[in-house]
Amino acid sequence: MPLSSAIAASASALDAQRARIEVAVSNIANAESTRGPDGTPYRRRDVVLQSEPISPFDGELGRAEAIGVRVNDIVEDQAEFRRRYEPGHPDADAEGFVAMPNVDVPEEMVDMLGATRAYQANLTAINLIRDTIQRALELGR
Repeated sequence: MPLSSAIAASASALDAQRARIEVAVSNIANAESTRGPDGTPYRRRDVVLQSEPISPFDGELGRAEAIGVRVNDIVEDQAEFRRRYEPGHPDADAEGFVAMPNVDVPEEMVDMLGATRAYQANLTAINLIRDTIQRALELGR
């Protein structure tokens, strides 16, 4: 059933885009976190996606009718921390600089917007497939 595989592929994309949105929100929320549990500033996180074959629902193995996506990993960005001159800050070094998270808030907003648009596109695809199935059933009456 190709339509059920297409729905499953779009559903997998919904999960992946939700994860991208959650990670971007976490990055934005911690953009000013200068000290984490390990004593260092927050490190930006990024989602690594991987394609995944969607097998038919009729039990036939070895043949994919659609390609979905899944979250393979969430990794920390190893870019250097930003430095901000703030001598009164409790985490300032001897020169008065504070190590700030390597989060660029405008970049995170763009990532979140892209993930939101991809989420909406996949939701639209699922609704279109559902409407197509419903119309086909109405024709069969």
